Order: sequence, then C-alpha cells, then structure tokens
Amino acid sequence: MLPPTRRLAPLGALLLVALAGCAAPSAPSAATSTPLVDAHGQIDGAAELAEPALGLTSIDADGRVSHLDLLDESTADLGTVRAPAAVHSDGRYLFSADADGVSIVDSGVWTWDHVDHFHYYRAPARVVGEVAGEGVATVATSNSSTTGGTGVFFPDSGEAVLLDTEALSKGEVAEKFRVTTEPGAGLVVPAGSFAAIAAAGQVSLHAADGTALGATTPCADPAGTITTRVGAVIGCRDGAVLVSVDGEQPVAEVIAYPPGTAAPRATAFHNREGRPSVAALAGDAGVWILDTRERAWTLLAAPEPLVQVTAVDDKNANLLALTAGGRVLVLDGDTGAVRAASDPLVSGSLAAGQPVTLVADQQRAYLNGPAENRMWEIDYADGARIAREFTPERTPLFFAETGR
Repeated sequence: MLPPTRRLAPLGALLLVALAGCAAPSAPSAATSTPLVDAHGQIDGAAELAEPALGLTSIDADGRVSHLDLLDESTADLGTVRAPAAVHSDGRYLFSADADGVSIVDSGVWTWDHVDHFHYYRAPARVVGEVAGEGVATVATSNSSTTGGTGVFFPDSGEAVLLDTEALSKGEVAEKFRVTTEPGAGLVVPAGSFAAIAAAGQVSLHAADGTALGATTPCADPAGTITTRVGAVIGCRDGAVLVSVDGEQPVAEVIAYPPGTAAPRATAFHNREGRPSVAALAGDAGVWILDTRERAWTLLAAPEPLVQVTAVDDKNANLLALTAGGRVLVLDGDTGAVRAASDPLVSGSLAAGQPVTLVADQQRAYLNGPAENRMWEIDYADGARIAREFTPERTPLFFAETGR
C-alpha cells in the first residue's frame, strides 16, 4: 500500500498510449452517422454519431426490457430477461441479477471516453446472454463498455467472476476468470487490465487470468463500489480502498474515515459517470463526499431524511438528493445547503418499498417511479424543474440512463 501523499496515474491514462493517434472526428450532422472505423474500440456493425444517443432503458417486474429514446421519445422492445431482483448499469449494458445468475442487456448505445474528448456510438440492441451463479450478484463495471472487464460476485457460493467486456461488446459472454472465495458479501472490481476481489475481510489484486498479485489490503464488510477517473472505489467498514494503476501494476490505497467521526459508513456510491468525487449516504447522519483525487472524505449534514444521493461534481459543486418524502433536492456539494427542490414525485414508490433510482449526467437528472408508472427528466441547474415526464407502456421497476 502506498502512502497517502503519493498520487497514482488515473485509469484513463492507461489508454493514452493506445489513443495517442486519436483525433476528434469531423462531426457529421446530428441526423447522420458514419461507420465506426477507429482502430481502438472498433465494433463490427456499429456507427459513430455526432452526439450521444441518450435513452432510458428499463426492465419491468416480469423482465421485459424497453428502451426510450430521449431524442424522439420513441420506445423499442429489447426482449425479456428473468424477473430482476437488482439491476446495475455502466451506461451501455444493464446487468439484471436474480437468485440464479445475471442476465445481460446491451442497449446498443454508448460513449467512449478518450479523456480529452468523446466519441458516441450506436449498434444493434440485444439481450446478450447470462452468467450462472448462486445468489443475487453484485456487479462492478469500469468506465469503458468495450474494453477491460466487468466484475460479478455471487454471495451464496463466493464465486468471483471477471467478464470480458470486449467480448460483451461483440455479443459474447466470456469469463476471464472465475475464482472461488468464501460465501458472503463480496465484490469483483475491474481496474485497467486487472481486477480486485473484496471478500473474506480483504482486498486482493489479480491479473486478468485470476492470478493473485502479491499482498492484500484489509477490508472488513465490503459494500459499494464505483469507478472514477482516478480509480476504483471499494467501500469497507473503516473507509474505502482505492484501486488504481501505477505504471504497469495495480495498487490499493486505504482512505480511512476522518478520526473521531461517528457517522455510519458509506455502502453505496453514486456520481456523474467518471467524475473524481462520489457521494454516499452516511445513514441518517448526513452525506459522505469522497474526493478520490485528494483521497479525502467530507461529511455534510442532511437537510432532511434522505434515501439516495449522487454527486454531479460540476463547476457549481451540485449534489443531488432524493428525500424520504419523494422530492429531489439540489444541494451545495461544499456546504450541504439546499439550492432547489422539486415537488414530491415518488412518495408512493418509496412507501411501497419499490426500487427508485436517481441518476445524473452533465445537464439533466432522471428518476423512475414504479408505483407512479412514471419517469422524469429534471433540469437540476434550473431550480429542479421537471423538463419532461414520461408515462411508459411498461412499469419501469429498474432503469438506467444509457448512451452516456
């Protein structure tokens, strides 16, 4: 483990050698697309677009998958998976987990982050396939939907699986490794071409084939993970482990909670994809902000009981929160002060214990209400204004913003 003062290269920097010859393409009109010809990230049958093809991809209680195109508001049926117990997304794929495994849906739209600019792609949407396992799995993704790995941990068997994300982008489900650990809570977290396994009280680093790489790092009760531009975060009882890559080797650093802080630990992290700062609830005590660049935690007081938070991490330090009463708050991410609030939107869903998700991109936030059978687009920079309200044909029990 490196001392806290040492700063490691961000995961995105690992791409710089491969991307050195990459220049931003000449932009076609928004209504046209060109074949995807970049040597990096090339996927047969995909087209490069002038702007992101954003959508809301949802799964209902019966496993039926729908995709709402946010440009023209048309809806497409993408197929059916088993009834979901939990769903995770990286902005392209939806990983629908139940007691028997994980079903994988490819929304067919994604953004490729080249650090200093972006490329936008569209390919045929499809249900890719399944990964068998015991227990509702936790899923961890990177910020790339065409390279590296995707981690799946099955709690009932203790099996840690790293999927080949490049194979997924081609419609294939392929495992880079499947390692058996102790049953219970755990995570498999991709980091560059490596992976970290958090299980049995420790974080171990592994090569892409599953080979263990040296020393381990303590991590009691692992819960919650997210990948930022700096590295991959793993939540632990006493803080977080940040996994990044130094030169050609993965390194794990412990970011402990501030001394003397009695607030509950973070167990779920959310942010605008790729940004260095992430947010998590500190139980009923407030909101944790973890700055992965500074390796530092900040505890903010909550203005009222909250059920979810996400860090926009923009120039205005916007922090979004969903209250226990179903309102969306726009908070000051430096002080916790309330900047704006919506009317109650999802009080019925929260009262019924249904899954509600608040996600944010650079301009808008999106929220689903299964009991209300609604999805909302929220302009958080304009007083939490409801920009659009959608009434889908199928109940959006789980959803993800895709194409970002």
